[in-house]
Amino acid sequence: MRYGWKQLSTRDTTRPRFPLVAETVSYVRSLPASDRLIAYVLFGIAAATLIAGAFALQRSFLVAEPAYGGSFREGLVGTPRFVNPLLALTDTDRDLARLTYAGLMGTAADGSLVPVLAERYEVADTGLVYTFTLREDATFHDGTPVTADDVVFTVQKAQDPGLKSPEFPNWAGIRAEAVDSRTVRFTLPKAYAPFLEKTTLGVLPAHLWRSVSNQQFPFSPLMVRPVGAGPFEVESVRQDRDGTITGYSVRAFGGYVLGRPYLDRISFRIYDEEDDLALALANGKVDSAYGIPAEGAVTAPYARVFGVFFNPNTNAAFEELSVRRALSLAINRDAITSSILGGYAAPVMGPVPPGSGINVTPVPSLENRIRDAAAALEDAGWAYDEEARIWAKGEESLRVTLRTSNVPELKVIGQQIQSDWAALGVPTSLELFEPSDLTQNVIRPRRYDALLFGMVVGRDRDLYAFWHTAERSDPGLNIALYSNTEVDALLERLRGQSDPTLRTEALQAVETQIASEYPAAFTHAPEFVYKAPSGVKGITLPQIASPSDRFSTASTWYRYTQEVWPFLARKN
Repeated sequence: MRYGWKQLSTRDTTRPRFPLVAETVSYVRSLPASDRLIAYVLFGIAAATLIAGAFALQRSFLVAEPAYGGSFREGLVGTPRFVNPLLALTDTDRDLARLTYAGLMGTAADGSLVPVLAERYEVADTGLVYTFTLREDATFHDGTPVTADDVVFTVQKAQDPGLKSPEFPNWAGIRAEAVDSRTVRFTLPKAYAPFLEKTTLGVLPAHLWRSVSNQQFPFSPLMVRPVGAGPFEVESVRQDRDGTITGYSVRAFGGYVLGRPYLDRISFRIYDEEDDLALALANGKVDSAYGIPAEGAVTAPYARVFGVFFNPNTNAAFEELSVRRALSLAINRDAITSSILGGYAAPVMGPVPPGSGINVTPVPSLENRIRDAAAALEDAGWAYDEEARIWAKGEESLRVTLRTSNVPELKVIGQQIQSDWAALGVPTSLELFEPSDLTQNVIRPRRYDALLFGMVVGRDRDLYAFWHTAERSDPGLNIALYSNTEVDALLERLRGQSDPTLRTEALQAVETQIASEYPAAFTHAPEFVYKAPSGVKGITLPQIASPSDRFSTASTWYRYTQEVWPFLARKN
């Protein structure tokens, strides 16, 4: 070959590339051994300083972001049975359903509603039609795409009276239709401003549930091992020899539409009693729990109001405003909120919880509560019989049977109210029922004189189900059997009004009117208390309507961080 392919180099290869370095090295080598050692040490220090400086300079430009990995153990009270958004009855059911299912909309850290399975939505000018477009990449845990058909199926099952879903009242009268595979349209019978809140309902996979009858629905294996589109999927279920569930573990779902959760898993340990859970939390067997005050616990406003609801159909004395007012005035709300609830509650006199943007009804002074209560009865013609130790009016005497749930908190509050009414001279018997028994055999058939119970008002402040005349019978929630046409009109206006200012004005009027009529002796609005797992960051609680709301942003909770260049950081 005449010519080679390599180009001849023009560089003088006998000359060092870095003359200064070569001369320095040559000089150091010429030094005596002791001086040479000192030079090497100085060179080492200089090199280390240079490297450290470069590393520090680099770190000054890096940003920290959440990293994947980590877990925590949470304690729950009550065995899960229906881990399903349509049949969830207990807080444990709702906790697990919140993590494993996802809705068209979800709740952000500030309590606002944000799209989840939905990419976007539109509301017609009439306020009657809502159209949602689903995200293309939304899938269930089994990899099946989430479609408009799944959404329609879920809503229609909620509307099925044969299923007896607690969600039935939220969806009655609403038409759901699939426009195409990614578009679903809801048509409301009348404008309903809080409707978006309802679309947080978890969507069921129609291909797994369609063939399950209403009779078999509660017994499906999917009730315990759900397949949803939520941020976590079931990893394992622990059971004892009797088949009772004692533990649950959910792991991050890599296909979650809003991105894989940072935490790898959340493990749950199930306890029968709250005292057992409190002990487990104190002993470090679990890292977190709600409802148990502990060092480092975080709190959030609870969209709930508790009180004693009077039933005039079973106790004629409650037809009198003076009697209802006297019993309300006699209650020591400070003992309930401070002594019993440890300060994690606010006393109330009306149906709207504090923090709702209105002026709540002032709580009267405790100092003269018994005297003022007695005066209210005397002014209405009641007289106290010292010998019989009872209030009487003609042939009628004033006695009360107070019923409530047999849970520690309500039991103690019931005993306090019993003591307060005894101080007024009103004999009161306290009857306790297991929660399911109370719901089915006391509340639904309205078999009570007075009922100590709580209303979940919700973030939308929709009080219709609790106070509208049309809701006095089951499945309505007007457990005071209250009826007032003026309040009915206000409640209807609240539902149809989207203007925040006008909604606030209507809500203020509802609070004022109901509080003045004493259909219930309102006692307190609790705070939600959550002992969060130590070392887990990003936990921000919105206003809590249900304890499961604490998991609204669980997909963004994290235990570890990593440092990256700004241009490589994830966009939130």
